[in-house]
Amino acid sequence: MKLDPAAVAAGVRLIERETVGSTNTEALVLARAGERGPLWITARRQSAGRGRRGRVWVSEPGNLYASLLLTDPSPPDRAAELSFVAGLAVHDAVVAIAPAGAARFALKWPNDVLVDGKKVSGILIEGEGPAVVVGIGVNCVQHPDETSYPAADLVAVGVCAPLEDLFARLSATMMRRLAQWDRGTGFAAIRADWLARAAGVGGPICVALADGERAGRFETVDAHGRLVLKLSNGSSETITAGDVFALAPERGRLAMAGR
Repeated sequence: MKLDPAAVAAGVRLIERETVGSTNTEALVLARAGERGPLWITARRQSAGRGRRGRVWVSEPGNLYASLLLTDPSPPDRAAELSFVAGLAVHDAVVAIAPAGAARFALKWPNDVLVDGKKVSGILIEGEGPAVVVGIGVNCVQHPDETSYPAADLVAVGVCAPLEDLFARLSATMMRRLAQWDRGTGFAAIRADWLARAAGVGGPICVALADGERAGRFETVDAHGRLVLKLSNGSSETITAGDVFALAPERGRLAMAGR
């Protein structure tokens, strides 16, 4: 793996591992030992990869597993916005590799990258004290079959994205998006760019929450990054965290697969 020259010029460093439990865990261990970053940790394979809400992230060789360690990237009340920053950076990197297929890629709230409506990337952001880790997984050459949201990999959908090239692009696009965000002062521009690439805005969706499901129309994302859902009774609900699924109108149920 190699960093893009723009990332190197910004003081970003890279540690490569063959196998780790998870790149996020590795980054947090380094942070506890005094590492401040910005530092990327990459691995060819993870033995204990994880996603949001404690889900297992299948981590066989050939896909991208990378975590960026940052220190105090924003005030605490702006921390959730980093999901949108990271999602845009991954989208930017993939589209830079495959510009002819740009229209096939979209973002699912808050930070998953989709191709042809299927998930090819996931992001997990974790923090301890001032340390924040942005964990990124991209399905480059393989993907799991039994997932709560339909998945794909780049090769399967005809996108040639060599692992090393994709990471180099990502190391550059992440720094550009972080600079645009500017510790939260630039979130309005991040939000606008995110909405321009968002899947499902204006359409029917279902959001899985800890206390059940909410179905309605995806109105927008508000100034704080919260999803605004228009309910059938005409009222709106603002959602801070949840899993979004497309709602198939003709069946009145979730368009989802697997468990």
